[in-house]
Amino acid sequence: MKYQFEQFEKRIYSRCEKDIIEDKLLALINCVIKTSVMNSIELSIFSSRIEAVCEEMGEVLRFSAFSPNIKDRLDFSCAVFDGQGELCAQAAHIPVHLGSMAYAMRGIVNQIKWQPGDMVVLNDPYMGGTHLPDVTMIAPLFADQKLFAFIVNRAHHADIGAASPGSMPLSESLHEEGLVISPRKLIKNDQLDEKYLQFITSHMACHDSARGDFMAQISANQTGLKRLQVLLQEIGSNYFLSALGELNDYASRIANKALAVIPDGEYCFTDYMDDDGMGYEKIPITATISVTRGELAVDFSGTAEQVSGNINCPLSVAAAAVYYAFRCLMPAHTPACAGAFRHIRLSAPKGCLVNATFPAAVAAGNVETSTRVVDVVLGALHKALPDAIPAASYGSMNNVAMGGKAENGLDAWNYYETIAGGMGANRDYPGLNAVQAHMTNTLNTPIESLEYHFPLRVRSYSLNHGSGGKGRHPGGHGVVRSMEFLQNTHVTLLTERRLNAPWGLVNGDDGCCGENWLDDQKLAAKTQFEAKTGQILTIKTPGGGGWGGL
Repeated sequence: MKYQFEQFEKRIYSRCEKDIIEDKLLALINCVIKTSVMNSIELSIFSSRIEAVCEEMGEVLRFSAFSPNIKDRLDFSCAVFDGQGELCAQAAHIPVHLGSMAYAMRGIVNQIKWQPGDMVVLNDPYMGGTHLPDVTMIAPLFADQKLFAFIVNRAHHADIGAASPGSMPLSESLHEEGLVISPRKLIKNDQLDEKYLQFITSHMACHDSARGDFMAQISANQTGLKRLQVLLQEIGSNYFLSALGELNDYASRIANKALAVIPDGEYCFTDYMDDDGMGYEKIPITATISVTRGELAVDFSGTAEQVSGNINCPLSVAAAAVYYAFRCLMPAHTPACAGAFRHIRLSAPKGCLVNATFPAAVAAGNVETSTRVVDVVLGALHKALPDAIPAASYGSMNNVAMGGKAENGLDAWNYYETIAGGMGANRDYPGLNAVQAHMTNTLNTPIESLEYHFPLRVRSYSLNHGSGGKGRHPGGHGVVRSMEFLQNTHVTLLTERRLNAPWGLVNGDDGCCGENWLDDQKLAAKTQFEAKTGQILTIKTPGGGGWGGL
């Protein structure tokens, strides 16, 4: 019965079918909600309804956006927060976006005097953001003239005004990474601040496309506001708050039960970043997990101090990786709300790699360092739960940022992509091949879209055979992606696991390191260069670690 209600409710509130639903069916659902004693069916319906708000926001953003990075790769996330900035629900989008928002939103919303009809834009990593390309839009929802909730989306803009195309430069300061947007009202009293939007987009090479993406984010939030207002009108604000409290308590109970299987004790693990692109190599990240009766504390003492290069990250990004790793131990039906993370605390020395201070460069921290934090937390958990934790996955988002000036009748362009790799094997299964794992949940840019929008030709796209570590269960293979440049192009690569391989477990072999090539010249893990027309860039991504001896 519970399953039937969940499926029925999701169908009712899916965007594609909403307009053809009979009023009497909606009335029936509302009758169940208003008259029932709080039970599992009612709670499931409530949870699905607010999740559906996030999912519909994502569909609006996807189909309204102009750039392939948002509409094709789906590099965006949507969520609903309560009036205090606590997570209520999220769609299954990008873990590094959602976890960092869940950690930082309370601090963000307390900085601003909110009024009905506002919408705030920000990307400042030291004021609630992650790295500059990720632009966040926040809209407050008022009910009975009181601040009640927040509708939020975050999307990655391939151009945020850095000097290098793709806005993922090999940088030494935040100021080199593009336009820094401190929290500011882009919409006030339902009126768009055209001058400020024009100021933002003036920093970007493709003004019209950039404006389109910002308007898509605004539209997604406006959709979320409308849908949540409908829900409140149907069930009432008091019922909403009561149900939300029940949902958080339910999530907390599930999480506590799942995490209680970790034996009490301290578990420490250290893994390494390859380099920071500025000459500093084998940079340690250390995590110590302390467990006491299902309560967990993660301490990053022992982690390297922040570095010159751009692999630093704010604590909110490290928190996203920690939340993700522990969320993987919870059952799939755990509600995605604040209650799921009540039993997890974290700390890191100020000024260290995962708790950087202004103006440290952070462009790669959000993508590369967050991925290594997952490896570190999972490595520590393996000592507590040796049969439950997989070997290391490929451990890099394999960032490729590129673009060029107007040339040969072509417009100026910016392109950004993360490339998949091999997943680590576990006790029961081999690792998956060619997947976007852990902190990214994006897609590749389809070859057709890439070649249509940009002066590039994909020469090969295949498995990186032999890259997965051997073992009783082998690690997954990475991929080989080769692109020919059809015009002179500026390229930046921010990659990892080129020096330190993804580790295997229980005598399984490590996965193979990745490689970057320009024609027959091997490139560094982090580099930027000018490619000439006709040259070919080849990215060979790492495989996952194997599990168990042969």
